Amino acid sequence: MIYTDHEKMQFLGLFGIYKESYKIMLSRKKIFTQITLTLILPLSFIILIHLQISDILFGKIMHDSQDLTSTPSDSPQQQKLINLVSSDWGIFFLFKFLYFIFAFIFSLLSTSAVVYTIASIYTSKEVTSKNVISVVPKVWKRLVVTFLCTLVAFFVYNVMAIVAVVILALTTGVKSGGGVAILFVIAILYVVGFVYLTVVWQLANVVTVLEDSYGFEGMAKSRELIKGKMGLSVVIVLKLKALFSLILTMFAMMVVNGWKVYKLSTMERTTWGVVCFVSLSCMFLLMLVVETVLYFVCKSYHNEIIDKSALSDRLEVYQKEQYEPLETKDVQLDYHV
Repeated sequence: MIYTDHEKMQFLGLFGIYKESYKIMLSRKKIFTQITLTLILPLSFIILIHLQISDILFGKIMHDSQDLTSTPSDSPQQQKLINLVSSDWGIFFLFKFLYFIFAFIFSLLSTSAVVYTIASIYTSKEVTSKNVISVVPKVWKRLVVTFLCTLVAFFVYNVMAIVAVVILALTTGVKSGGGVAILFVIAILYVVGFVYLTVVWQLANVVTVLEDSYGFEGMAKSRELIKGKMGLSVVIVLKLKALFSLILTMFAMMVVNGWKVYKLSTMERTTWGVVCFVSLSCMFLLMLVVETVLYFVCKSYHNEIIDKSALSDRLEVYQKEQYEPLETKDVQLDYHV
C-alpha cells in the first residue's frame, strides 16, 4: 500500500524509499508506461546514439588529422585536408550542440511528467496521459530557470576550485610534500562539494514542480529539505549516478567499441545495445520516481505536512491555459509538532 500519511514517511530509509517507489510505479503501470514510451525512451535513445555517433565523428577527425600530418606543407592536398578537418570539427560541435538541446528538453519534460504524476497519486487525483501532456509544457520553463541557476552555481564552484589550486601552486608548489597533501585535501573537498550540489539540484527539480519556489530560491528550499537527510540523499543520488555511469560504460564497451576490442558480431552488439537501451530507460524512470519520493520523505522529516487539497488545487492550476502559481503558504507549510 502506498503511503498516504506523510507523517510516517519520515521514517522511510533507503530500502523503504525504493520499496515505495516500486509500489507507486506498479500502482499506475499504464501512465508510467506511457510516460516512458513518449518521453523517457526518446531521452535514452538520444543519449546512447550520441555516444555512437560521437565515436564515428571523432574517429573521422583523427583519421583526417593523421592524413594532414603526413601531407607535405604548402601543397594543395594540405589545404584541402585543413578545410576537411575544420569541417569535421564544425560538424562534431554542431552535433554536440543539437544533442545537448534535445537531451535537455526531454530530460525536463520527463522530470515534470513524473513529478506531476506522483503528486497526483499522493493527492488521490485522477491522472491520465492527457493531463500529463497538458501540464508538461507549462512546467518546463520553471525547470529551465532552476537548471540555469544550478549551472551558475556549478560554474562559480569550479572557478573557486581552480583559484584554490592556482594559489596553492604559487605559494607552496604542488610538487612539495606539503603541497601534495593540501592538493589531496582540496580534491576531496571538491568531490564532496560537487556531490552536495548535485543532490541539491536533483531535489530542486521536484521543488520547482510542486512548490512556488524555483531558480536559486528552489535550490535554497532544496538545501533546507535535505538537512537531516543528507546521508540518505547522497547515497541515493550516488547509487543512481553510478548505475547511470555503469550502463553508459557497458554501451561504450560492448556496442561502440565492441567490434574493435571484443570482436563482437553485429547481432551481439545489437543485443547489447537493446539491453543498455531498456536498462537506461528503466533507470531514468526509477531515478525520477525515487527523487520525488525522497522529496516527500524530507518534507515529512521537517514536519511540513502537505495539504493535499491545496496541492490538488495547484495541480489543477497547471491544467489551466495560463499558469498562475499558488502562494507557497497555500501549498506546503502546515507545521506539525
